[in-house]
Amino acid sequence: MARQAGGTDMRLLLIEDESRVAAQIVEALEAERFTVDIACNGEDGHHLGATELYRAILLDLSLPRLDGVSVLRAWRNAGLTTPVLLLTARNRWQDRVEGLNAGGDDYLGKPFRMEELIARIHALLRRAGGLAAPTLSVGGITVDPQARRVTQDGRAVTLTAHEYKVFATLMQAPEQVHTKGDIAEIVYGLHDDRDSNTIEVFVARLRRKLGPSAIETVRGLGYRLGAG
Repeated sequence: MARQAGGTDMRLLLIEDESRVAAQIVEALEAERFTVDIACNGEDGHHLGATELYRAILLDLSLPRLDGVSVLRAWRNAGLTTPVLLLTARNRWQDRVEGLNAGGDDYLGKPFRMEELIARIHALLRRAGGLAAPTLSVGGITVDPQARRVTQDGRAVTLTAHEYKVFATLMQAPEQVHTKGDIAEIVYGLHDDRDSNTIEVFVARLRRKLGPSAIETVRGLGYRLGAG
């Protein structure tokens, strides 16, 4: 995966395994002053979509390592509400319906004109109500996803990369209970064999840094954001 240079207030994620198509899309989007992050397979795309903040996501349905519908279902099950435009070369209407039922907001069949792609993206953003919030705040704790920075009552809190990913996951869906396995998938990747019990270590560290009530243990289920 690669990141294209540009601003952060118009940030999109493109998940597309055909390099020529991806390059054409990026060129068209950058001409519209979007910043584009790129993933060329479903695993990397899932990880970026789950841990970074985007205004919209362009998701190809036919991807190596993890197909687009599975990626989309995982995001929606985790509470991710970012608008998703499905890109598909599949001609069967059943495939498109499956993508929409999995949580897609719109679809565009390949091949397509870049003018229509841009129009679809702008329509998605209008329906989503404009800019996504640049920060996430609950109680006295604030997460800045762009800077990957956490503050508590205005005081900067230093977190390791894994600690940040765990806490940002909880902040993105504060009412949702996250299992250790779900969090481990986001922190380590979908097919990493890392023991999910290591998540307990990161939660303990976060509680020491943010206070014991920052993360609530839901017995037998997992964790969710606490009162702070």
